[in-house]
This record gives sequence, structure tokens and C-alpha cells, in this order.
Amino acid sequence: MVTLTRIYTRGGDQGRTSLGDGTRVAKHTLRVSAYGTVDEANATIGLARLHTSGEADAMLARIQNDLFDLGADLCRPGADFADPGTLRIQDSQVERLEREIDAMNAELLPLRSFVLPGGTPAAAHLHLARTVSRRAERLVCELAEAEAVNPAAIRYLNRLSDHLFVLSRRLNDKGAQDVLWVPGANR
Repeated sequence: MVTLTRIYTRGGDQGRTSLGDGTRVAKHTLRVSAYGTVDEANATIGLARLHTSGEADAMLARIQNDLFDLGADLCRPGADFADPGTLRIQDSQVERLEREIDAMNAELLPLRSFVLPGGTPAAAHLHLARTVSRRAERLVCELAEAEAVNPAAIRYLNRLSDHLFVLSRRLNDKGAQDVLWVPGANR
């Protein structure tokens, strides 16, 4: 468990921060932007949880914890993704998302168009979380072109946006309250 006795350190006052291995880097590096955007996605899920309960809230709580794991993974450079001493996203976390997606999707009305963000408050917040998760995924993919990144981290973010989309539909009365795109409706 992490113990934080002091919140500010003044270590970042010059625009640099420490990675998980102690390396000091500029705060605007791609790696820091990637795990910072994962943190932003986590915060948007926290907003969605203000409108959820039961099983949906439990899924989102697990995801929020996973996103801290993902941030820890991304802040630790290196290519040894099997090192048991380093916290990394695991395929089992990706597989859990897939099982949850499949179970929720089986209950939903078929899609007849693209879904506009909206419906219930929970669904609207989940759509925001989905778009932030997609941005995090793009940044992590960009980082992976320049440096070693855990492949499971990319898979996790890809499934996460799908999970948030399907959960938003489930919380929109299993799709009955989805707001559908009507192409050209306002011409």
C-alpha cells in the first residue's frame, strides 16, 4: 500500500517530474501525457459513478482501480513486462472487461444507428469517459511507437472504451433511451 505523508514536494516546480523508476523527465513528455490522460479518464468515471449503483457501480469501481494499475504501468519505462516486482496491466484484466461487455451486450436492443452521447446522466458521463479513454489510447499507441509499452495496456484501453459504451447503453434502459444519430436531420 502507498503511504503519502506529504502532498507537495516542490520537485515539479521547474517543469520536471519523476517516473516510476526515478528518472526525471519534462512534464510534457508523451509518457507523462499518456498516464495523465489515463488519470483524467479515471476522474470522468468517478463522475459517472455519482449516478450509478449496484453491479454497474461495482464494475466502474474495478475499472477505476485498474486505471491506477495502468498509470503505474505507464509511469514505469522498460520492456520487461513479466517482472513480478513491477505493477503491470495483465491480460486477465482485459479478459474481465470482455466478459462484462459480452454479458451486458447480450441484454441490449440492437443498434439501428450511431448513438449520440446522452440519455440518462450516468450514460452521458460514461460517454465522456469513453472519449477520454479513447484519447488515452491514442496517446499510449503513439508512445508505443517511440518506446516500449506493455501491449496489455493498449488492449485494456481499447476494451475500456467499448465497455463504457456498452454500459452507457445498458444504463439507458438497455438501449431504449439511447439518443440516436439521424444523418442529415438538420439540413
